[in-house]
Amino acid sequence: MTEPQTSRKGVMRAVGITRFGGPEVLEIVERPVPEPEDGEVRIRVAAATVNAADTVLRAGRHRPADGLEPPYVPGMELAGTIDAAAPGSGWLAGERVMAIVSPRNRNGGAQAEFVVVPADSVARVPDEISLTAAATLPMNGLTARRALDLLALRPGETLAVTGAAGAVGGYTIQLAVTEGLLVIADASAGDAGLVRRLGAHIVVDRGPEAATAIRRAAPEGADALLDAAVIGAPVLPAVRDGGQLAAVRSFRADTERCIIIRLVLVGDYLHAGDKLARLADLAAAGRLTPRVAAELPAERVAEAHRLLAAGGVRGRLVLTF
Repeated sequence: MTEPQTSRKGVMRAVGITRFGGPEVLEIVERPVPEPEDGEVRIRVAAATVNAADTVLRAGRHRPADGLEPPYVPGMELAGTIDAAAPGSGWLAGERVMAIVSPRNRNGGAQAEFVVVPADSVARVPDEISLTAAATLPMNGLTARRALDLLALRPGETLAVTGAAGAVGGYTIQLAVTEGLLVIADASAGDAGLVRRLGAHIVVDRGPEAATAIRRAAPEGADALLDAAVIGAPVLPAVRDGGQLAAVRSFRADTERCIIIRLVLVGDYLHAGDKLARLADLAAAGRLTPRVAAELPAERVAEAHRLLAAGGVRGRLVLTF
């Protein structure tokens, strides 16, 4: 096991992408410790997750913003403690917090010892939640929150969820249940128990017949469906006429039966610290379940990417700093 390194004064360690490719291109690089500007805070990172978005950046399929130079720092969610806060930010040094961050900002993403973020991208971490667990909430939790806000379903309506055993799917189930929705979720035989524990009212087999199975459970079709499994057009038959599909990735398909397709972009909630705080409260109350699949020191980031690519990870892989 690679032992964590220590940093020189004024310099921090970060995960760096110096060239695009497979997990082997990931390195630990040194960068200057960033300074917060007006309305920003600097967080001493304890934990940052590895998500599919990081693999897309690493492979070069989603290029960094114009003007950014390598090494690019991936990561969209973190937890740690406030290290420095600009006047008027509303935060104090030493507070336990979590935050969502875009890798496309001037300082890069979450996978670094110190990260500067806008003050409204931050929420306090309740004492009931560890920093490692809290790091799994911002990106995936806010993705689920954004999807439900776009769908705007009423209590008693039916929501179907594909990819229900994953992080976005799991958070969506739990949030939907708290809002009085009837949830139909897909799962493999091995994940069915997990998905039921998360609160799904009906669990159907995942796979190519998932849409048919959902339609059997809801003969007129679900009022809406969150496609966390990125199935795309083949899952449209599960949705009722005039219903909605929330897609976490855009896809090209002719809509049918007046179904509305809504694209869910977590970037729309980069400054939704109030919504993130609500997720934290639900987690502290036991109504939202952060799931950590494994903790690895940042030096093992390539291993984390390989584990993610292999599939079957339930919960988030968390890098520690």
